[in-house]
Amino acid sequence: MQKTVIKIYGDASHAWCAVPVEELKELNIAHLISGYSYHRNDIAYLEEDCDLGIYMNRLKELHPDMEFIFKEEHTNRESHIRNYKSYLLGTCFE
Repeated sequence: MQKTVIKIYGDASHAWCAVPVEELKELNIAHLISGYSYHRNDIAYLEEDCDLGIYMNRLKELHPDMEFIFKEEHTNRESHIRNYKSYLLGTCFE
């Protein structure tokens, strides 16, 4: 069984999944990600409520037997991810 690690970063009120922008392009979902997600350099931080679901659903569609391992990092302060650029304000999905 194939395994993949899903890295989750959270603060007191929200969480994001770190995914390379190139992977979103390869999965053909880069254009589906909302402005509630962020990006910095070549990493997209997918918000948990909608965009993470788009990513997970595509992975499950392509790899139905894949096992997901979630690695979580949490802070009680406001996450630094909130200071990154909005995904839609970048050109990462082009």
